[in-house]
Amino acid sequence: MNRKTLVLPAVIGLLAPVLAACGGPDGGSGDGDAIVVGTTDRFTASKAAPAPLDPAFAYDVGTWNILRQTVQTLMVQPRGEGEPVPEAAEKCGFTDTGNERYACTLRDGLTFASGDPVTAADVKYSIDRARSLKTDSGVSGLLSTIDTIETQGEREVIFHLKTADATFPFKLSTPVAGIVDPDDYAKDKLREGFEVDGSGPYTVQTEVEGDELVKAVFTKNPGYKGTLTVNNDKVELVSFEDADAMGTALKQGDIDLMTRAMTPEQVRELSNASDDTVDLVEMPGLEIRYLAFNTNAPEVEDKAVRQAMAQVINRSELISRVYGSQAEPLYSLVPATITGHSNSFFNTYGDPSADKARSLLERADVSIPVKLTLHYTTDHYGSATELEFEELKRQLNDSGLFDVSIEGTPWKTFRPAEQKGEYAVYGMGWFPDFPDADNFLAPFLDADNFLSSPYVNSEIRNTLIPESRREADRLSAAESVTKMQDIVADDVPVLPLWQGKQYVAARDDITGTAYALNSTSTLQLWELGRGVSG
Repeated sequence: MNRKTLVLPAVIGLLAPVLAACGGPDGGSGDGDAIVVGTTDRFTASKAAPAPLDPAFAYDVGTWNILRQTVQTLMVQPRGEGEPVPEAAEKCGFTDTGNERYACTLRDGLTFASGDPVTAADVKYSIDRARSLKTDSGVSGLLSTIDTIETQGEREVIFHLKTADATFPFKLSTPVAGIVDPDDYAKDKLREGFEVDGSGPYTVQTEVEGDELVKAVFTKNPGYKGTLTVNNDKVELVSFEDADAMGTALKQGDIDLMTRAMTPEQVRELSNASDDTVDLVEMPGLEIRYLAFNTNAPEVEDKAVRQAMAQVINRSELISRVYGSQAEPLYSLVPATITGHSNSFFNTYGDPSADKARSLLERADVSIPVKLTLHYTTDHYGSATELEFEELKRQLNDSGLFDVSIEGTPWKTFRPAEQKGEYAVYGMGWFPDFPDADNFLAPFLDADNFLSSPYVNSEIRNTLIPESRREADRLSAAESVTKMQDIVADDVPVLPLWQGKQYVAARDDITGTAYALNSTSTLQLWELGRGVSG
């Protein structure tokens, strides 16, 4: 294949004929040679997070990408996007007109990798366990609409919901709803460390140094039953300290493929390189970046301060200086490609203006300049994060309205501090649990939200979120979704900045790379195979 960047549209399934020259996903050799995948995701067990891979706790894209290979869910998002389809289940669906009763039938003969049968009781145990543990990661919020779970026989599971929730099938495709063996996962405590067991397409062995997982070796599960086709026998996922080390490993042939997070410089270099042994694949992504606020913190308690920041920050300039063509300005929590998106922040604030921001502060009698520290994580979203925060600092300080400093902290310290409310302003990213507007709003605005945010808007929580979830036709939810975005733009509990694309770079004998990531950044290792280079 020529050394060109492949740009994949949202409906990725349409590309199969175009990619035939590379070897399609059916071309996996299954010859036993491990495909080695690099990532800069870091997996750390700590006092604050002793069980990073327990489905009842895990809630970031890196840990979920380990669980999705190993712990099976009732539903799964299909290769070509769209509505979720049965996975551990043979069939699932709402059995009432109000979207409040959801029933699934398990596949016949389904077993855990150990050989033990998977039963309806195991499904109930697994999901009830995550709900009752209610860990501080916030992941149990995805299960908040469940009232009770009923089983009938060995294979029937019935979910009775508190309120209508048309997004519930999507939630059953996320790892928090993963099916675990009660023999391996205690009901009343998390499974500490890095062991993972399930009924998914792979089993996994982890290599640990100190308190960090440095390599996960995925081996094809011969007893797997589900909708996925596994095109390889073994994949090794190697965690690198930074993108430069990962890129060097790809050049030297130590790894076959690298994924998140590549630096903007690496993407530009690979796009323009004449070397035809490595292919760069660009695909749509739903990753967003934003500033979050502890709305109880004295520095930003007055929403005029948050509004002024929204009025000053120039997203286009931020992107051009740091990310180039790899990101787009974002004017709402809901990305532009999701049904219900509205440019609420642009509609409210228009173009950046220091004069308008000054008026906001003066009307609220806020002393100028406003002194703030912007916090960011040094090792979770890629090396460009520091440059991004340098640019945000420059823009805010150049307005004459702010006196901003920035502070970077490793994720294992940053995340607990953010949850405890120690930061007034901090930068976060979001890789959606599923591609629906609800998952860009409820995790930030509902009770028990992902950020542990003190911000409360009763109309959003009590009316608009439930109202939007009643609509099975997601277009019909647009009015409620738009109103939520408009409220966020006025109150600014979060300040969306940009929406990113995603990339995979692979040696040219690796097949299935077009499907290695879906739009929610799910790593689909089963799609990879080894073909013929050249």
